[in-house]
Amino acid sequence: MCRSIKPLRLPDRPATEQEIQEAALQYVRKVSGYRKPSKANEEAFQRAVDEVAEATRKMLEGLKSSRAESL
Repeated sequence: MCRSIKPLRLPDRPATEQEIQEAALQYVRKVSGYRKPSKANEEAFQRAVDEVAEATRKMLEGLKSSRAESL
């Protein structure tokens, strides 16, 4: 969907908070069609970024590594 969003599930380290926020921002920009929302849409835009980032954090925390399962 958006080539600038990079995979956050990395084999050598967990994603940083900044990486999660940047990916959420890119996703919301793509879906909304706004690079920067108007003042009237700013609150909804930022809320969407925060919610996508939170959902991403939860998903990454819930994913199990095949390496951990084999231990």
